[in-house]
Amino acid sequence: MVEEQGGMPTGVPTGVGAGASTGGRASGLVRGPVVHEVPYHAQWESAELVRAIIDGQVDAAEDPRWGQSGAATPEEYAWWSWRLCGVACLRMALDHWWGLAPPALTLAGECVAAGAYVRDGESLRGLIHTPFADYVRRRWGLAAQARELAPAELAAEVAGGRLAMVSVHPAIREPAGPAPVRRGGHLVLVVGATDTAVVIHNPSGFPGESQSFAHVPWRSFERFYAGRGIVLGPPGAGGTGGAGGAGGARSVPDQEPAGN
Repeated sequence: MVEEQGGMPTGVPTGVGAGASTGGRASGLVRGPVVHEVPYHAQWESAELVRAIIDGQVDAAEDPRWGQSGAATPEEYAWWSWRLCGVACLRMALDHWWGLAPPALTLAGECVAAGAYVRDGESLRGLIHTPFADYVRRRWGLAAQARELAPAELAAEVAGGRLAMVSVHPAIREPAGPAPVRRGGHLVLVVGATDTAVVIHNPSGFPGESQSFAHVPWRSFERFYAGRGIVLGPPGAGGTGGAGGAGGARSVPDQEPAGN
């Protein structure tokens, strides 16, 4: 496990982006399009190889950028890479607000130390939402709250300048495909909302199709969405909206299966 380092990261928060996308007013969920300019990070170091890795055409250990992850070996990187969707979402949020994206395996080790991941041999229990939110607040100074989120609440959080790591089925990378047999099992970062679509950064999305600023129609999104997540807010925003303390939160299943 990685020893947790004290103190705050250096640098100045970049704040909340205000870029807008187009959209109609079909759903009534938001009063206008809001899309935050959040940097994208895949859960594999080579984002362009995600489709090939998921399709089994390339072994994750063959990712030429594996060393950038902080792993000691390609094999360690390959094992973790399939389980790093939550870490990738955190890296995006940190890059957005702090202007830094620590190596994925460094963050994964800190999450293990914080109890947000529990490793048992070759299996991994995680991401566990409540200790993860506690870790994000303590280590990185962001507002963070694990909670249930109806689609309208999710849209309101984004409109209020926050981001949300939400539990969806991995098949959301192809939202026009058949409905999954279950919801949840994978984490994506919601970076925007329009009246017709939720805008996500998907750590295991396909390059050029469903990785960054992917617009998923609200009606399609609900087929994949488990109704829970972790709302993240900028430094110093504790108590702002729903992302600060526990007030108003409803109980949720605390464990997110490590997915892809």
